[in-house]
Amino acid sequence: MTGLVTGPDTSGPATDALPSPGRPATRVRRAARFWVARPGLALSAVLLVLVLVAALFPGLLTSADPLSGVPAERLRPPSGAHPFGTDQLGRDLFARVVHGSSLTLRATGLAVAVGLVAGSVLGLLAGYLGGLVDDALMRLTDVLLAVPGLLLSLALVTALGFGTVEVAIAVGVTSVAMFARVMRAEVLRVAGTPYVEAARAGGVRWYAVLLRHVVPNAAAPVLVYAAVDFGAVVLQVSSLSFLGYGARPPEPEWGALVAGGRDYLATAWWLTTLPGLTIAATVLAANRIARALDGEAKETP
Repeated sequence: MTGLVTGPDTSGPATDALPSPGRPATRVRRAARFWVARPGLALSAVLLVLVLVAALFPGLLTSADPLSGVPAERLRPPSGAHPFGTDQLGRDLFARVVHGSSLTLRATGLAVAVGLVAGSVLGLLAGYLGGLVDDALMRLTDVLLAVPGLLLSLALVTALGFGTVEVAIAVGVTSVAMFARVMRAEVLRVAGTPYVEAARAGGVRWYAVLLRHVVPNAAAPVLVYAAVDFGAVVLQVSSLSFLGYGARPPEPEWGALVAGGRDYLATAWWLTTLPGLTIAATVLAANRIARALDGEAKETP
């Protein structure tokens, strides 16, 4: 009797499926569909990347000197040689906007850092310690919130003195109260979770609970708020620069550029319009990115 011919033995353990060679291409297609479906978000991301490149590597965007000009070319309108025109001293306005982005973003970053660090510490102490500490710190934030931000920053910068760093500190102090409230709310939420209560019941020291469990789980919403606050801080820093409290001339801070062209609005509209549009576009782009991050954070379980 002849034996039956059988196929290969498949009774062994199943092997893992090999990764499909099309997966990288699939990820690229998904990313492309994501950005194509959100043209506003894509444009905002591109604009913010350009602003960061201008702040970090201005030489990649322009080779003109932002501080020296040619008197014979004063008040030239926008052209191929001067995309943003020239100012009253013949300086290339595009070069001044590009180099000024470093000053403005540096002040903005410092202001956000001051608000983030100081506010987070206050909110962390208030939410975790509670009692009289919570009451005292929250009353302090109420006082800060009761004063309009621009008025408070004007008072602080007057006391601290004029300059980019002083403006950044003044603006940062005005945002401490909101950071503290956001952090406090998150600490109260996390502190009542079962794993934090289990860690306390297990005899873990309070600072270990704070650093290992509370801070990492409460940090994400605070960082999202920092992104949301970024655009408002750019506007506030530029406003103080416009009023003359920022960097001293001839430093090309964005708000100072807008202020410097006020006397030439009738004859040289580009001196105020183009730096102003740069500020507006940066603020809108930052807000659009922040809204996307906020939505992503809310969708994350």
